[in-house]
Amino acid sequence: MATKPGQPDLTPGIESETAAFAADLDARYGHLPAEEIIAVAIDLFRDAGGIAATSSFGADSAALLHLIAEAEPGLPVTFLDTGQHFGETLDYRDQLADDLGLTNIVVIAPLDDALATGDPDGLLHRTDIDGCCAIRKVEPMARAVAPYRAWFTGRKRGQAATRADMPVFEAVGPRIRVNPLARWTTEDQAAYMVKHDLRQNPLVAFGYLSIGCFPCTTPVKPGEDARSGRWAGQAKTECGIHLPGLETALAPSQ
Repeated sequence: MATKPGQPDLTPGIESETAAFAADLDARYGHLPAEEIIAVAIDLFRDAGGIAATSSFGADSAALLHLIAEAEPGLPVTFLDTGQHFGETLDYRDQLADDLGLTNIVVIAPLDDALATGDPDGLLHRTDIDGCCAIRKVEPMARAVAPYRAWFTGRKRGQAATRADMPVFEAVGPRIRVNPLARWTTEDQAAYMVKHDLRQNPLVAFGYLSIGCFPCTTPVKPGEDARSGRWAGQAKTECGIHLPGLETALAPSQ
């Protein structure tokens, strides 16, 4: 394996160094199998700012979480409790964590003040879908990753056209986002689930192939990509937690 690269300046705002560091990591390790990418990242960041994982406990979450559990079951796994999840997803979160022996699930909720001011009746998604995501997902996500230098996601290039060129290691402001499953296909995901007999989110059986908040998630029609059931009929394709600018989304008091 290649020599471990040196860490760049971690000072917030030194984004050019972080971008170069992410590109170096991607060139060195982006071709490795997912389990090796995870091991490398944990080793790199354990004592250099820390690393966590984020999970929606949705349709494809079990594979990454199984890999995390195999590597380090006490790794922090953050979950954004938007207040508008399907009950099945909340139950699945607890059941899967128990199955895998994950011992550090960190639940992050929207700020009470933000909800009271911006979405007091829980219906903001009907009039301002981006505003709803900003309150319930983007700002909480910024808080979730703020304590860490890096974090894992389960995103894959084949999930949507917007992810087709996604690197394994990418810079997000002063932090590194790691996508160890980036090269996995739908067949890879399914085979891993079967091989390890992993519990599946029960909503998948009803055609929900990408699962978010219940007001904005519908079953996927035959032949459509897995994320077509998110914000169906809208131009929106991402909630915002994976888009540029996450580091600027923290509420001022945070």
